[in-house]
Parts: sequence; C-alpha cells; structure tokens
Amino acid sequence: MATLSAARRRPRRDTRWGSPIVYLVALMLIGLMLGPVIYIILGGFRTNSQITVDPAGLPSPWVFSNYTDVLGGETFWRQVTNSTIAAVATTVGVVTLGVMASYVLARYKFRGRGAMYALFASGLMFPITVAITPLYILVKNLGLVNTLPGVILPQIAFGLPTTVIILVPFLQAIPKEIEEAAAIDRCSRLGFFWRMALPLSVPGLITTGILAFIGSWNSYLLPLFLLNDQEAFTLPLGVQAFASQYSVDTAKVLAFTSLSMIPALVFFSLFERRIVGGLTGALKG
Repeated sequence: MATLSAARRRPRRDTRWGSPIVYLVALMLIGLMLGPVIYIILGGFRTNSQITVDPAGLPSPWVFSNYTDVLGGETFWRQVTNSTIAAVATTVGVVTLGVMASYVLARYKFRGRGAMYALFASGLMFPITVAITPLYILVKNLGLVNTLPGVILPQIAFGLPTTVIILVPFLQAIPKEIEEAAAIDRCSRLGFFWRMALPLSVPGLITTGILAFIGSWNSYLLPLFLLNDQEAFTLPLGVQAFASQYSVDTAKVLAFTSLSMIPALVFFSLFERRIVGGLTGALKG
C-alpha cells in the first residue's frame, strides 16, 4: 500500500516529443535561413576559380587571404566605427526618450493621452520609404547631409513607436500601492521614476535597446539617401560600395559581406532570450 501511494504521489513525466513532421519542417526552415549565411561565410574562404568551377562546393584548399585583406584594410574598420557610433547613439536616444514618453502615458491621466498613444502606435504602420523624400529635404535644410547625426536623428524618431508600445505595459504593470508607499516616504515623482520605475522595467529597456541597436546596424535605405561621402559610410553601404569596386573578385566580396554581418548575428544570438523575455512581459502587461 505504501508503495502504491508513493507511486501515485510521484509526478508523471511527459515523454512525448511531438510529431516528426514538425521537427522535419523546423529543420527545413532552419536550413533555408542558415543556408545563405553559411554559403557566404564559406565562400570567403575560396578563390574565384573555385567558385566558378564548383559554386556549391567546399573550400579546397582553404584560402584565408580574403579575410585578412579585408581586416587589414582601413575601409572596413572605418565603416565598423561609423556603424557602431550610429547604433549606440540611436539606442541611447530611443531608450531615453522612449522610457520618458512611456512613463507619462502609462502612469498619468490627462486629456489626449489615448490620442497620443494611438499616434505612437500608428507610427508602426508608417514605412520609412514613404517619408524618405521629405525627410531628405528636412535633413538637407538642417545641414546634416553626409553626417552621422543626419542618420541618427531620423532613426531615433522611427524607433520610438516600437519602444513606446513595448514599455507602456511594463510601466502600467507597476502596482499603484508601490507608488503610494513611495509618496508616503516623501519620494518625489522623479525619485519614483529613477528608483522604482526604471529598475522594474529593465527587461523592457533591454529589449527595446537591442531592437534599436540591431535596426540601426542593419539600416540601409536611410543611409543610402543621406550619405554620399564614403568617409561616413556605414557597413550596409560599405558592402554595396565594396561589391561595386571589387565586382570581379567575388570571393573577397563574400568575405567582406560575412564580416559585416557577423557582429549583428553575434549580438542578436547573445541577447535572444532578453528579446523574447521582454516581448513576453510586454504582452502580459
């Protein structure tokens, strides 16, 4: 009897692994997504003759000179620096302005709050391609063409809608009792914002920061219209310019392309759980 009761109390383990068809479809999708990336990386280790004779083959022998030539040049590192400056500045601006706007929309009641939130939400449906011509005229009138600030400021503006939509639920989920207790302890509204609201919304801040960084790093259309000087090129523009300059040297172009996308892939892989966790928290809020 004791053995039977112990067996009943023991939790059952779910050993179902799912349908093999689901795993097969998942593997096919992963292969379709990773296939071009792997081809580009391996293509950088080949010569042009190898790519011409056997486009889908493996490097034989492995050639490292394509990568060393790109890494040894000044152009690649200058464009990495420009992309890093633009991405970091965009991230700081998006997170700073976004959390302040989200805090007001989430914690204060005032006339027009719903309309303001709807305005930010409508920004998600406003593609940058529609605004590129008036945006170029505005940036030109400000004298910011061919400068990184001319790219950073519009990227901050287009990154705010997503940031506000994600952060508002985090800030709304903070219980009113905490704010009331802070007020009893003579904590000002600004002090509550710094000491309580920001620490409690860290997952959302990290998520929006990562999305802003990756979006700025991969941005192509906006720099294409605003940057004509190669000294100010970011990596996406640098890849295009490099491919045009070395159109005959396919292997070196593949090496440059793979090196330009590796930082974003590594950054996204390291913070993938942060992104998913932040978006899940926003949906729950």
